[in-house]
Amino acid sequence: MTQQRPSSSSSSAPADDALPVIDLSLADGGPDDRLRLHDELRAAATGVGFFQLVGHGVTPAETAALTDAMRAFFALPEADRLAVSNLNSPHFRGYTRTGDERTGGSRDWRDQLDIGAELPPHVPGRGEPPYWWLEGPNQWPEALPELRTAALGWIDRLDAVARRLLHELLAAIGARPDFYDQAFAGHPHLRLKLVRYPGTAPDGAGQGVGAHKDYGFITLLLQDTVGGLQVERADGSFLEVPPMAGAFVVNLGELLEVATDGYLKATSHRVVSPPGARERFSVPFFYNPRLNAHIERLDFPLAHHAPGATQDPDNPLYADFGLNELKGYLRAHPEVTRRHHPALADTAAR
Repeated sequence: MTQQRPSSSSSSAPADDALPVIDLSLADGGPDDRLRLHDELRAAATGVGFFQLVGHGVTPAETAALTDAMRAFFALPEADRLAVSNLNSPHFRGYTRTGDERTGGSRDWRDQLDIGAELPPHVPGRGEPPYWWLEGPNQWPEALPELRTAALGWIDRLDAVARRLLHELLAAIGARPDFYDQAFAGHPHLRLKLVRYPGTAPDGAGQGVGAHKDYGFITLLLQDTVGGLQVERADGSFLEVPPMAGAFVVNLGELLEVATDGYLKATSHRVVSPPGARERFSVPFFYNPRLNAHIERLDFPLAHHAPGATQDPDNPLYADFGLNELKGYLRAHPEVTRRHHPALADTAAR
Protein backbone atom coordinates (compact mmCIF):
# COMPACT_ATOMS: atom_id res chain seq x y z
CA MET A 1 0.00 0.00 0.00
CA THR A 2 1.32 3.44 -0.89
CA GLN A 3 1.86 5.57 2.18
CA GLN A 4 0.59 9.11 2.13
CA ARG A 5 3.05 11.91 2.55
CA PRO A 6 2.50 13.58 5.96
CA SER A 7 0.49 16.75 5.64
CA SER A 8 2.53 19.91 6.05
CA SER A 9 -0.37 21.54 7.88
CA SER A 10 -0.36 18.84 10.56
CA SER A 11 3.32 19.35 11.36
CA SER A 12 3.69 23.12 11.27
CA ALA A 13 4.32 24.88 14.56
CA PRO A 14 3.94 28.46 15.71
CA ALA A 15 7.11 30.45 16.22
CA ASP A 16 6.99 30.10 19.99
CA ASP A 17 6.45 26.33 19.83
CA ALA A 18 10.02 25.07 19.66
CA LEU A 19 12.33 22.71 21.46
CA PRO A 20 14.12 23.99 24.56
CA VAL A 21 17.74 25.06 24.05
CA ILE A 22 20.06 23.88 26.83
CA ASP A 23 23.63 25.06 27.37
CA LEU A 24 25.76 22.24 28.78
CA SER A 25 28.61 24.65 29.55
CA LEU A 26 26.53 25.92 32.49
CA ALA A 27 27.81 22.82 34.28
CA ASP A 28 31.17 24.61 34.54
CA GLY A 29 29.63 27.69 36.16
CA GLY A 30 28.73 28.62 39.70
CA PRO A 31 25.78 27.41 41.79
CA ASP A 32 23.27 29.65 40.00
CA ASP A 33 24.39 28.39 36.57
CA ARG A 34 24.16 24.77 37.65
CA LEU A 35 20.73 25.34 39.17
CA ARG A 36 19.55 26.87 35.90
CA LEU A 37 20.98 23.94 33.91
CA HIS A 38 19.28 21.38 36.12
CA ASP A 39 15.95 23.20 36.10
CA GLU A 40 15.99 23.40 32.29
CA LEU A 41 17.11 19.79 31.87
CA ARG A 42 14.41 18.52 34.20
CA ALA A 43 11.70 20.52 32.42
CA ALA A 44 12.79 19.31 28.97
CA ALA A 45 13.29 15.67 29.96
CA THR A 46 9.93 15.38 31.73
CA GLY A 47 8.04 17.43 29.13
CA VAL A 48 8.73 17.05 25.43
CA GLY A 49 11.65 14.61 25.92
CA PHE A 50 13.68 16.47 23.25
CA PHE A 51 15.92 19.53 23.33
CA GLN A 52 18.67 21.34 21.43
CA LEU A 53 22.08 21.07 23.13
CA VAL A 54 24.71 23.81 22.84
CA GLY A 55 27.83 24.45 24.88
CA HIS A 56 28.93 20.84 24.37
CA GLY A 57 32.50 21.64 23.32
CA VAL A 58 32.50 19.86 19.94
CA THR A 59 34.23 22.22 17.53
CA PRO A 60 33.24 23.18 13.98
CA ALA A 61 36.49 21.59 12.75
CA GLU A 62 35.61 18.25 14.36
CA THR A 63 32.14 18.40 12.87
CA ALA A 64 33.47 19.27 9.42
CA ALA A 65 35.90 16.32 9.47
CA LEU A 66 32.99 13.95 10.02
CA THR A 67 30.50 15.53 7.61
CA ASP A 68 33.09 15.85 4.83
CA ALA A 69 33.95 12.16 5.16
CA MET A 70 30.24 11.26 5.25
CA ARG A 71 29.45 13.18 2.06
CA ALA A 72 32.48 11.63 0.39
CA PHE A 73 31.16 8.16 1.29
CA PHE A 74 27.74 8.77 -0.25
CA ALA A 75 29.44 10.23 -3.34
CA LEU A 76 31.29 6.93 -3.93
CA PRO A 77 30.10 4.74 -6.80
CA GLU A 78 27.32 2.43 -5.73
CA ALA A 79 29.59 -0.59 -6.22
CA ASP A 80 32.00 0.78 -3.59
CA ARG A 81 29.16 1.34 -1.12
CA LEU A 82 27.70 -2.11 -1.76
CA ALA A 83 31.13 -3.63 -1.14
CA VAL A 84 30.53 -2.82 2.54
CA SER A 85 26.84 -3.84 2.55
CA ASN A 86 25.42 -4.87 5.90
CA LEU A 87 24.24 -8.04 4.14
CA ASN A 88 27.87 -9.15 4.54
CA SER A 89 27.79 -8.67 8.31
CA PRO A 90 26.16 -10.89 10.95
CA HIS A 91 26.76 -7.91 13.29
CA PHE A 92 24.44 -5.55 11.33
CA ARG A 93 27.37 -3.26 10.47
CA GLY A 94 27.80 -1.60 7.10
CA TYR A 95 25.83 0.01 4.30
CA THR A 96 22.05 -0.27 3.89
CA ARG A 97 20.63 0.56 0.46
CA THR A 98 17.78 3.02 0.15
CA GLY A 99 14.50 1.38 1.11
CA ASP A 100 16.04 -1.72 2.72
CA GLU A 101 15.50 -0.64 6.35
CA ARG A 102 12.05 -0.71 7.92
CA THR A 103 10.31 1.12 10.74
CA GLY A 104 6.91 -0.09 11.87
CA GLY A 105 6.96 -2.59 9.03
CA SER A 106 7.22 0.10 6.31
CA ARG A 107 10.34 0.94 4.35
CA ASP A 108 12.40 4.01 5.20
CA TRP A 109 13.45 6.03 2.17
CA ARG A 110 17.09 6.58 3.12
CA ASP A 111 20.44 4.86 2.86
CA GLN A 112 22.96 4.70 5.66
CA LEU A 113 26.18 3.33 7.08
CA ASP A 114 25.98 1.64 10.52
CA ILE A 115 29.12 1.94 12.64
CA GLY A 116 29.95 0.90 16.19
CA ALA A 117 32.90 0.48 18.49
CA GLU A 118 35.62 -1.48 16.68
CA LEU A 119 35.66 -4.86 18.45
CA PRO A 120 36.41 -8.49 17.56
CA PRO A 121 33.36 -10.56 16.61
CA HIS A 122 31.53 -12.09 19.55
CA VAL A 123 29.85 -15.24 18.28
CA PRO A 124 27.52 -16.38 21.05
CA GLY A 125 28.63 -19.64 22.63
CA ARG A 126 26.45 -22.30 24.18
CA GLY A 127 24.17 -20.69 26.74
CA GLU A 128 25.08 -17.13 25.75
CA PRO A 129 22.31 -14.74 24.69
CA PRO A 130 22.08 -14.05 20.95
CA TYR A 131 22.48 -10.29 21.35
CA TRP A 132 26.26 -10.82 21.38
CA TRP A 133 25.98 -11.02 17.58
CA LEU A 134 25.71 -7.20 17.70
CA GLU A 135 29.33 -6.92 18.86
CA GLY A 136 31.91 -7.10 16.12
CA PRO A 137 33.98 -5.26 13.51
CA ASN A 138 32.86 -2.50 11.19
CA GLN A 139 33.16 -2.47 7.40
CA TRP A 140 35.14 0.38 5.82
CA PRO A 141 35.39 1.39 2.16
CA GLU A 142 38.93 0.93 0.87
CA ALA A 143 38.71 4.11 -1.20
CA LEU A 144 38.04 6.32 1.83
CA PRO A 145 40.45 5.63 4.73
CA GLU A 146 39.69 8.98 6.35
CA LEU A 147 36.15 7.81 7.09
CA ARG A 148 37.34 5.31 9.69
CA THR A 149 39.38 7.96 11.51
CA ALA A 150 36.57 10.51 11.49
CA ALA A 151 33.80 8.12 12.52
CA LEU A 152 35.65 6.39 15.36
CA GLY A 153 36.89 9.78 16.57
CA TRP A 154 33.29 11.04 16.58
CA ILE A 155 32.16 8.07 18.67
CA ASP A 156 34.87 8.80 21.26
CA ARG A 157 34.05 12.51 21.28
CA LEU A 158 30.31 12.11 21.70
CA ASP A 159 30.75 9.35 24.27
CA ALA A 160 32.28 11.97 26.55
CA VAL A 161 29.57 14.56 25.82
CA ALA A 162 26.74 12.07 26.42
CA ARG A 163 28.31 10.75 29.64
CA ARG A 164 28.52 14.26 31.02
CA LEU A 165 24.98 15.04 29.93
CA LEU A 166 23.62 11.87 31.58
CA HIS A 167 25.36 12.78 34.85
CA GLU A 168 23.83 16.25 34.79
CA LEU A 169 20.41 14.88 33.89
CA LEU A 170 20.44 12.43 36.80
CA ALA A 171 21.58 15.19 39.15
CA ALA A 172 18.74 17.37 37.85
CA ILE A 173 16.14 14.91 39.17
CA GLY A 174 17.95 14.35 42.46
CA ALA A 175 19.52 11.00 41.60
CA ARG A 176 23.14 10.00 42.14
CA PRO A 177 24.96 11.21 38.98
CA ASP A 178 27.02 8.02 38.67
CA PHE A 179 24.07 5.65 39.23
CA TYR A 180 24.43 4.04 35.80
CA ASP A 181 28.22 4.22 35.40
CA GLN A 182 28.53 0.48 35.97
CA ALA A 183 26.08 -0.21 33.13
CA PHE A 184 28.46 1.61 30.76
CA ALA A 185 31.69 0.08 32.13
CA GLY A 186 33.74 -2.09 29.78
CA HIS A 187 32.38 -1.95 26.23
CA PRO A 188 29.21 0.15 26.05
CA HIS A 189 27.18 -0.38 22.89
CA LEU A 190 27.87 2.98 21.24
CA ARG A 191 26.47 3.25 17.71
CA LEU A 192 26.66 5.79 14.93
CA LYS A 193 24.68 6.09 11.71
CA LEU A 194 25.68 8.17 8.72
CA VAL A 195 22.39 8.81 6.95
CA ARG A 196 21.34 10.24 3.59
CA TYR A 197 17.73 10.98 2.66
CA PRO A 198 17.69 11.18 -1.17
CA GLY A 199 14.31 12.92 -1.50
CA THR A 200 10.80 11.65 -2.01
CA ALA A 201 10.38 7.96 -2.86
CA PRO A 202 9.29 7.16 -6.43
CA ASP A 203 5.86 6.09 -5.17
CA GLY A 204 5.40 9.44 -3.41
CA ALA A 205 5.67 8.05 0.12
CA GLY A 206 7.05 10.60 2.55
CA GLN A 207 8.54 8.23 5.15
CA GLY A 208 12.19 9.11 5.51
CA VAL A 209 12.02 7.27 8.82
CA GLY A 210 8.73 6.20 10.37
CA ALA A 211 7.61 7.31 13.83
CA HIS A 212 9.53 5.48 16.55
CA LYS A 213 11.25 5.79 19.91
CA ASP A 214 14.92 4.98 20.51
CA TYR A 215 15.70 1.98 22.71
CA GLY A 216 18.70 3.14 24.70
CA PHE A 217 19.59 6.03 26.99
CA ILE A 218 20.43 9.17 24.99
CA THR A 219 20.63 10.07 21.29
CA LEU A 220 22.67 13.02 20.01
CA LEU A 221 21.71 14.01 16.47
CA LEU A 222 23.71 16.19 14.11
CA GLN A 223 21.45 17.68 11.40
CA ASP A 224 22.35 19.48 8.22
CA THR A 225 20.40 22.57 7.13
CA VAL A 226 17.58 20.84 5.23
CA GLY A 227 15.20 19.88 8.04
CA GLY A 228 12.53 17.18 8.16
CA LEU A 229 12.84 15.90 11.73
CA GLN A 230 9.51 15.99 13.58
CA VAL A 231 8.67 15.26 17.23
CA GLU A 232 5.27 13.99 18.33
CA ARG A 233 3.29 16.23 20.67
CA ALA A 234 0.97 14.95 23.39
CA ASP A 235 -2.06 15.52 21.13
CA GLY A 236 -0.60 13.36 18.35
CA SER A 237 0.41 16.22 16.05
CA PHE A 238 4.05 16.71 15.08
CA LEU A 239 6.43 19.54 15.88
CA GLU A 240 9.04 20.52 13.29
CA VAL A 241 12.63 20.67 14.58
CA PRO A 242 14.43 23.34 12.53
CA PRO A 243 18.20 22.87 12.25
CA MET A 244 20.24 25.00 14.66
CA ALA A 245 23.85 25.69 13.77
CA GLY A 246 26.28 24.17 16.27
CA ALA A 247 23.60 22.30 18.22
CA PHE A 248 22.81 18.63 18.72
CA VAL A 249 19.20 17.54 18.90
CA VAL A 250 18.93 15.35 22.02
CA ASN A 251 16.25 12.82 22.82
CA LEU A 252 15.89 10.27 25.58
CA GLY A 253 15.48 6.56 24.95
CA GLU A 254 12.98 4.07 26.30
CA LEU A 255 15.38 2.57 28.84
CA LEU A 256 15.46 5.86 30.75
CA GLU A 257 11.67 6.10 30.60
CA VAL A 258 11.28 2.58 31.98
CA ALA A 259 14.01 3.09 34.60
CA THR A 260 12.20 6.17 35.95
CA ASP A 261 8.68 4.71 35.60
CA GLY A 262 7.84 7.34 33.02
CA TYR A 263 9.21 10.37 34.86
CA LEU A 264 11.77 10.90 32.09
CA LYS A 265 10.11 10.80 28.70
CA ALA A 266 11.00 8.95 25.50
CA THR A 267 9.14 10.63 22.65
CA SER A 268 8.14 9.31 19.22
CA HIS A 269 9.76 11.09 16.31
CA ARG A 270 10.05 10.71 12.55
CA VAL A 271 11.72 12.19 9.48
CA VAL A 272 9.68 13.39 6.52
CA SER A 273 11.54 12.97 3.24
CA PRO A 274 12.82 16.20 1.72
CA PRO A 275 10.75 17.24 -1.30
CA GLY A 276 11.73 16.24 -4.81
CA ALA A 277 15.32 15.12 -5.25
CA ARG A 278 16.75 17.31 -2.49
CA GLU A 279 19.13 15.43 -0.19
CA ARG A 280 19.25 15.56 3.59
CA PHE A 281 22.17 14.28 5.71
CA SER A 282 22.15 13.49 9.43
CA VAL A 283 24.30 11.69 11.98
CA PRO A 284 22.57 10.12 15.00
CA PHE A 285 24.82 8.88 17.82
CA PHE A 286 23.29 6.38 20.25
CA TYR A 287 24.65 6.38 23.80
CA ASN A 288 23.84 2.90 25.05
CA PRO A 289 25.08 0.69 27.90
CA ARG A 290 26.79 -2.68 27.54
CA LEU A 291 24.74 -5.30 25.79
CA ASN A 292 24.64 -7.40 28.96
CA ALA A 293 23.80 -4.49 31.25
CA HIS A 294 20.74 -5.03 33.45
CA ILE A 295 19.13 -1.64 33.91
CA GLU A 296 18.09 -1.13 37.51
CA ARG A 297 15.16 1.07 38.48
CA LEU A 298 16.51 4.55 39.26
CA ASP A 299 16.38 5.71 42.86
CA PHE A 300 15.45 9.39 42.96
CA PRO A 301 13.37 11.55 45.32
CA LEU A 302 10.74 12.54 42.75
CA ALA A 303 9.85 8.95 41.85
CA HIS A 304 6.43 9.28 43.50
CA HIS A 305 5.53 11.78 40.75
CA ALA A 306 6.24 9.27 37.97
CA PRO A 307 3.18 8.65 35.76
CA GLY A 308 4.22 5.16 34.69
CA ALA A 309 6.12 4.11 31.58
CA THR A 310 4.36 3.80 28.24
CA GLN A 311 3.14 0.28 27.51
CA ASP A 312 3.18 -0.99 23.92
CA PRO A 313 2.17 -4.63 23.37
CA ASP A 314 3.90 -4.58 19.99
CA ASN A 315 7.17 -3.41 21.55
CA PRO A 316 7.81 -5.12 24.90
CA LEU A 317 10.84 -3.73 26.71
CA TYR A 318 13.36 -5.73 28.72
CA ALA A 319 15.62 -4.71 31.61
CA ASP A 320 18.53 -6.35 29.78
CA PHE A 321 19.53 -3.81 27.16
CA GLY A 322 20.88 -6.30 24.62
CA LEU A 323 17.48 -7.97 24.21
CA ASN A 324 15.91 -4.65 23.21
CA GLU A 325 18.71 -3.75 20.82
CA LEU A 326 18.72 -7.14 19.09
CA LYS A 327 14.95 -7.02 18.64
CA GLY A 328 15.27 -3.61 17.00
CA TYR A 329 17.92 -4.70 14.49
CA LEU A 330 16.14 -7.94 13.61
CA ARG A 331 12.98 -5.97 12.81
CA ALA A 332 14.68 -3.12 10.98
CA HIS A 333 16.90 -5.29 8.76
CA PRO A 334 14.89 -8.36 7.71
CA GLU A 335 17.29 -9.25 4.87
CA VAL A 336 20.27 -9.43 7.25
CA THR A 337 18.14 -11.48 9.64
CA ARG A 338 17.15 -13.95 6.92
CA ARG A 339 20.72 -14.31 5.67
CA HIS A 340 22.60 -14.61 8.97
CA HIS A 341 20.08 -15.27 11.75
CA PRO A 342 17.06 -17.21 10.43
CA ALA A 343 16.69 -18.95 13.78
CA LEU A 344 16.12 -15.55 15.42
CA ALA A 345 13.35 -14.39 13.09
CA ASP A 346 10.69 -15.17 15.70
CA THR A 347 12.52 -12.93 18.18
CA ALA A 348 11.77 -9.92 15.98
CA ALA A 349 8.05 -10.51 16.33
CA ARG A 350 8.09 -10.48 20.13
